[in-house]
Amino acid sequence: MNIISLLLKVVLMGKIKLDKIDRKILADLQEDGRMTNVQLAERAGISAPPCLRRVRALEEANVILGYHAEINPNALGYSITIFAQVGLDNQGDKDLKEFEKLIHSWDLVRECYMVAGDSDFLLKIVAEDWDDYQDFLTNQLTSAPNVKHVKSSMGVKMSKYTPGIPVELS
Repeated sequence: MNIISLLLKVVLMGKIKLDKIDRKILADLQEDGRMTNVQLAERAGISAPPCLRRVRALEEANVILGYHAEINPNALGYSITIFAQVGLDNQGDKDLKEFEKLIHSWDLVRECYMVAGDSDFLLKIVAEDWDDYQDFLTNQLTSAPNVKHVKSSMGVKMSKYTPGIPVELS
């Protein structure tokens, strides 16, 4: 059984079991997704061909979901980040799915989480300025079907930003 088949089989059974080399590959790619396969292989302590096979297997098993450029929002004029807690009138499955479909059409919404508690969703929104956010809030978010309330909190300062997840190397 090759590594791709093995990883796919393990993913279908539940939590994937990764060896030390897989975890090193994941940690290094998470830190620098532009690293060449040769550099990645050297850091993992293996040769390039098996390293590439492992990376492809991790991609096919949906452990690695994609590669992205990290863009400075200020460089493109997005100077504020807002976290909005959104409560819906109805939380039926159809209503939740309709709201989720709608938020995919809003470019300013960068992340959306269904949450438990006083609200139904937590949105991370970027805007050029407070007026830009107010326009979005008034004309799109609060006027959307089934939206009962929105509580906005503007990010003042980012104290920590570590994308991805912790990868235990041992």
